[in-house]
Amino acid sequence: MWKGKKGTQKINVLVSVLSLSLLATPSTSATTTESFVFGGCSQQKYTPGSAYESNLNSLLTSLVNSAMFTTYNNFTIQSPSSSQNTVYGLFQCRGDLSPGDCGHCVARAIGQLSSLCPVSCGGALQLQGCFLKYDNVTFLGVEDKTEVLRRCGPSVGYDSDSLTRRDAVLDYVAAGDGSSGAYKPYRTGVSGDVFAAAQCVGDLSAGECQDCLSDAVGRLKTYCGATAWGDLYLAKCYAKFTKGGARSNGGGGGSNDNNNDDEIEKTLAILIGLIAGVALLIVFLSFLRKVCEKGKGGK
Repeated sequence: MWKGKKGTQKINVLVSVLSLSLLATPSTSATTTESFVFGGCSQQKYTPGSAYESNLNSLLTSLVNSAMFTTYNNFTIQSPSSSQNTVYGLFQCRGDLSPGDCGHCVARAIGQLSSLCPVSCGGALQLQGCFLKYDNVTFLGVEDKTEVLRRCGPSVGYDSDSLTRRDAVLDYVAAGDGSSGAYKPYRTGVSGDVFAAAQCVGDLSAGECQDCLSDAVGRLKTYCGATAWGDLYLAKCYAKFTKGGARSNGGGGGSNDNNNDDEIEKTLAILIGLIAGVALLIVFLSFLRKVCEKGKGGK
């Protein structure tokens, strides 16, 4: 039940445009950070107005509040009367986001997931800058290497040196910073014109993260081969790379589609703002004409 992003589909354009003031344009960085990657819902449903819905609302409130101060947290909300109404949830922001950007991303994810999975007991949503998941079955601390999304750019060909650099930088982010010995859920690396990023969900241990990323990187090398860029998302980690500036939205990766989509959103916002301005002018002129006609009629 996962839904992947297609460059020709603008799921959020109208929502973005309708929330704009006249002639305002969206922030390119925010648009990129909050663009849709994938989402999915559980089959089990809850009853509206039930104790589970109340617990879920409490969980989502806790997640978005926490996201203003940290890039990862998880919560468990229980009902004293029944364990059946327990809900588990977490959020994970990209490691290079500020607390403010993280909070905005998680709030956007909650809004999208509520629309994507109404009355579902569980749901998960990945935006470029953050990941959100909740369920009535615990998944916290459980390693899961299920492949959720795979996408590769166009084949560009690599010479042996470029391919060696690509593999080396992917191996580097999979292994983490061995020099410091510190566990880092979010890793980036650069070798020549190749950039790579990887991240584990924060509920994994250092060993589980290592295992998950090693698997993700291995699959990414196999599936995407000599392509300009590649993304591989597993349920609890992801790895991605880009070569030669094929993607320019920083640590979040993405694709050329994302950059094109940003321009489309800005253009649509400008056009709709102009149309709205013209419409307001027409209404105003029509109002003035009626006032003048009434004034003439009263003489």
